[in-house]
Amino acid sequence: MSPDSILRATVRKAPLARADESVGDTVDRLVESELPALPVVDGDGRLVGIFGEREFIGALFPGYLSELHSAAFVPGSIDEVIEQRLECRAKPVAEYVNSEHVDAGEDFSDTQLAETFLHHRVLIVPIVDRDRQPTGIVTRSDFFRSLAQRLKARD
Repeated sequence: MSPDSILRATVRKAPLARADESVGDTVDRLVESELPALPVVDGDGRLVGIFGEREFIGALFPGYLSELHSAAFVPGSIDEVIEQRLECRAKPVAEYVNSEHVDAGEDFSDTQLAETFLHHRVLIVPIVDRDRQPTGIVTRSDFFRSLAQRLKARD
């Protein structure tokens, strides 16, 4: 990674969620962090996936909802849905983690990172060391801002 790489400039520390902690605690940390998702680690601190806004919405709504052409029979009030799915708050976040996550090594190039954001449509990319332990994240919005600044600097 070059000293002026976008990855180096945009990587930031992020709170980690543990796979065995509750959805409720993870959502609280997610809201507090103001990030779209958090890396989730196992008991050894290795990355197992991410849990974010999308996964939380998925925890509230039945899994088949995304496959429907219409949600007409689903309660119209979000408060009704929340009441029906309150139990998900106490469940381990591991039940809802996105394990098809995309991560990057600390030696990823800016081009590889751009390709990851472009083709995988993720909001965060966890950066992991050789032991698969997260060392930080890059958000798509931070990457975009840095890329836009580089483009503008060429004017």
